[in-house]
Amino acid sequence: MSLANQFAAYTAWRSRLSTNIGEFQDWLSQNELSDAQTDLRLAQLLERLREDRLNVAFVAEFSRGKSELINAIFFAEYGSRMLPSSAGRTTMCPTELLFDGSKQPCIELLPIQTRASNSSVSEYKRFPDEWTVVGLDIESPDAMQDSLRHVSETSRVTPEEAARLGFEVGQGEIELYRVGDDGLVEVPRWRHAVINFPHPLLKQGLVILDTPGLNAIGAEPELTLSLLPNAHAVLFILAADTGVTQSDLAIWKEHICGGGTARRGRMVVMNKIDGQWDELKTDEEIDAEIQRQVDTSASILDLPASQIFPVSAQKGLVAKINGDDALLEKSRLPLLELALSEELIPAKRDIVCDNTDSEFGEVSRRVRGLLESRLVGLREQLTELTELRGKNKGVVEYMMGKVRAEKDEFESGLQRYYAVRSVFSTLTNRLFAHLGLDVLRQLTQDTREAMLEAAFSKTLSDSMGNFFGRSREALVRSNDEINEILAMMAAVYKRFAVEHGLKLGAPTSFSLLRYEKEIDRLEAWCDGHLNTMVSLLTHDKRNITQKFFEEVAVQVRRAFEHANKDAETWLGAIMAPMETQVREHQIQLKRRLESIKRIHQATDTLEDRIVELESVEKNLLLQIQSLEDIAGRIREMLLPLDIQELQAA
Repeated sequence: MSLANQFAAYTAWRSRLSTNIGEFQDWLSQNELSDAQTDLRLAQLLERLREDRLNVAFVAEFSRGKSELINAIFFAEYGSRMLPSSAGRTTMCPTELLFDGSKQPCIELLPIQTRASNSSVSEYKRFPDEWTVVGLDIESPDAMQDSLRHVSETSRVTPEEAARLGFEVGQGEIELYRVGDDGLVEVPRWRHAVINFPHPLLKQGLVILDTPGLNAIGAEPELTLSLLPNAHAVLFILAADTGVTQSDLAIWKEHICGGGTARRGRMVVMNKIDGQWDELKTDEEIDAEIQRQVDTSASILDLPASQIFPVSAQKGLVAKINGDDALLEKSRLPLLELALSEELIPAKRDIVCDNTDSEFGEVSRRVRGLLESRLVGLREQLTELTELRGKNKGVVEYMMGKVRAEKDEFESGLQRYYAVRSVFSTLTNRLFAHLGLDVLRQLTQDTREAMLEAAFSKTLSDSMGNFFGRSREALVRSNDEINEILAMMAAVYKRFAVEHGLKLGAPTSFSLLRYEKEIDRLEAWCDGHLNTMVSLLTHDKRNITQKFFEEVAVQVRRAFEHANKDAETWLGAIMAPMETQVREHQIQLKRRLESIKRIHQATDTLEDRIVELESVEKNLLLQIQSLEDIAGRIREMLLPLDIQELQAA
């Protein structure tokens, strides 16, 4: 199945999943089984599914054919090149291709001068007025091509201005940014470009990131700190005629395969194999030459040769436009597309399944527990009333007293529940005393002051190390508070289950480990790019301080923001089952007492009440069955594809 077809199938699956979860939410509401916490969790889950994106990044040095490869894979049906693709540098700034239905087709361009501020690209996305907008005429391929050439634009600035904007200016021939005869340096005109285009795949949530070469990647660290690590697939492009150059290897080691291990979804493409095509050689000789280049590159990159895909993007594009199947096969582009679809879509689906299963599973188990609790309470009522058949008034009075005593005992036990709420509130405050953003803001301010006042490189280095150490310590202490809350709630769940028969199961677990690992990743990046002896000795301390806070500290803050949001959701989720069960148990005890009272006062006949409760019992059993049917459909959709295929067979 082609990438386009597999992605369409994935989108259809995600849409069906959203529909089923929406139906589940409606069913809960219709059956009065929902509450504010459940509604919030399901609404957030549906929002994540609606906003689900599939991010594919193309990374290479310039003139490796990135833009042509994007054209060949995604835009051949337009009959011409969508993205500029010619000799030399065509993509001068990081370029995102996506679709946002709330905007007209256009290109949004962020001026390069914004680099001089302390703000990241993601922060600038909140301020539309800072961007230059160019309309896209989607009815005219020629007009679109003219508009898209803006991503190739450059400006000439003084060496001082280039350095201020973060470009390493050199005199050597190998330097990308060097002083010309006019005493000026050519730099990109734009810092970032976002192309909003209604392509079918982009409409389904595909986001394509086209990156410039090594020098530009280094000048825009948000790429390596955020965009590339979060991409679901990264295609690293080499040229077949050059193989792995020093700058190629630098990109691979520093930005793609950091730590010496290749992550899932990281693929190497060896482009321009048509340069090896020679009419004086046999097909076997050509294939052998290409394979030798693949083997050599695999050895240098420390990869299996099977993970390197030789292609000709240019010939593949021509073949698709002209309907030339033989040329398309010779370009080897279909093999890359097949590998991409088999690697990318299942990996993305697994992520969505894991996240959905965790969230939906908690909600469905909680609703099942609530229904079972109601059923237990109802059957206790039925048992009590059935035992009253043929009994005198004194027995009814005794039974009424017994239920009243049970109700009083439970309500006196509620003091323990309120005490738990109080302790829970105290522990929550302690958790956010460590994890809260106020603490991080103070740490950031202290670190900035220490770095600006630093007289020696060691003081500057120690300040950065201290920032990460205290950030990590805040997460570790927060985890300790989380574990204390978890242990307390587990004991309370167990006690209420034993003493009052509440069906609470085990409390939802939670950990901040993923954010600790994110801090580790950011510190490793900082140690490799800013907090190095060379950087500390050759760069002005104000420049290093600005880069640290503009590029690294902002990512740490983002990690803490996500951690806070996750912790708040978890705190609501861990307390909600107990609140629901306590409230439900109170209602059931009250109903039992009222039922016996009415029979004692002869306002209801015993048999009528038993018939009424038997009808309610049938409805409860139907609700449980309906819940299992709806939840079962969703759980089945979340099974791995191979298990679904086995079940279908």
